Amino acid sequence: MERFFPYGFLHKIADKYIQRILRFTNFYVQISIDEYTGDLIDQKNQSYTYTEAYLNALALKRAMQLKAYTAKNSKKLVLDMVDYEMTIPDEFHGATFWWMLTNANEIDKPRKVEIDRRSLTITFHKRYRDIVIDRYLNHVMEKGKEVLEQNQQRKLYTNGSRDVWYKEEMWSHVVHNHPATFDNIAMDKAKKADIIEDLIAFSKAKDYYMKIGKAWKRGYLLHGPSGTGKSTMIAAISKFMNHDIYDLELKSVKGGNGELRKLLLDTSDRSIIVIEDIDCSIELTNKRKMKKNKKRNQDEEMWRDEMGVTLSGLLNFIDGLCSATAGERLIIFTTNHIEKLDPALIRRGRMDKHIDPSYCCFDGFKILAKNYLNIDEHPLFETIRRLIDETKITPADVAENLMPKSVNGDDYSEIFLGNLIQALEKQKVDARFKAEMEEVSEEEEGDEEEAYSNESGSGS
Repeated sequence: MERFFPYGFLHKIADKYIQRILRFTNFYVQISIDEYTGDLIDQKNQSYTYTEAYLNALALKRAMQLKAYTAKNSKKLVLDMVDYEMTIPDEFHGATFWWMLTNANEIDKPRKVEIDRRSLTITFHKRYRDIVIDRYLNHVMEKGKEVLEQNQQRKLYTNGSRDVWYKEEMWSHVVHNHPATFDNIAMDKAKKADIIEDLIAFSKAKDYYMKIGKAWKRGYLLHGPSGTGKSTMIAAISKFMNHDIYDLELKSVKGGNGELRKLLLDTSDRSIIVIEDIDCSIELTNKRKMKKNKKRNQDEEMWRDEMGVTLSGLLNFIDGLCSATAGERLIIFTTNHIEKLDPALIRRGRMDKHIDPSYCCFDGFKILAKNYLNIDEHPLFETIRRLIDETKITPADVAENLMPKSVNGDDYSEIFLGNLIQALEKQKVDARFKAEMEEVSEEEEGDEEEAYSNESGSGS
């Protein structure tokens, strides 16, 4: 035989027919949904998240083994599937399927670390292939989304400093239970209503964004002095939209623009990406004014490009191709010094809405008085209205004067309101003194310039 048919040729023919025989005798098909897409843990698979939520709800009724735990900063007991649970059966339109959670360890050879790879695998008879692919998996995704929305606890994600890749995910999180809402933040009523209206319009605009060919995202720039409530507003937006917060610390992004893109890809849809104090986060300001003829400056610029996040990298993060990988995403920057930011970073289209929470107004004061003293009216309110219109004071300073140092049930409203009036009067005197000193300084500068001009004229 080998004289006419080489061994390799016979082996290929035999293998071909063996595969055909196995195909006819194996009646079951498997589909696996990996926790991460790509070669490693570069991007979380949203399909896995939805399927896991669906199966967790199913496992409570049908699984023989479960694990229980309490999330950090939460009192709620969570029941979850265990790895290698024998099977979790499910039925759909008369068809039966079996699910299994598997966990495999792999070695990332370039980085020399061990990585956990989890998968959810469905097994079904091949005659149900069309049902599974066309209808059942879509059913699982939709129900999983509903489960997440019903049971979701908002989370606060943070990125850590990572010089090497560990087994941990790119983001770590805690349960986010900040009490701030739009009802209890101290802010002008009209400005607050405008923000709420904008958020509602954005949340309903999926089809509109698709029609105009833009990613479904919106950028907010919160700017103003420290203490005006920028961080509190982010918490209120999170609660209003029921979105998780990804608090991005740019100085911890050691892998430069490449790692920044991976962090973006690992965020979920319906999320808020926050960079606080953007003017202090990295060297993004005045970079275009660097003198290229100085080698030291050129070397520093090259080092930042290799080791850290650059302005161009951040711009691509906001509205580059990767920014369209998820749906309904808010990107929020905060700054105390808007004048320090590069205009390209905060232009309309990147930061679509600029919001200045501003100093405390009388509407804001009344909310704080209700929050801290539980009062709606008081004879001292008119005095406070007059002073607060004449003075610049932050909501944080107002709250500090209204907050009782102890809670014992006694009504000290008049004392605390009196303290606030004293603080407002002092602020008014300090502001007047500062203005007078600036006026004197300007007059002295003017006199000096005039004297210099006269001397120059006489000398000529």
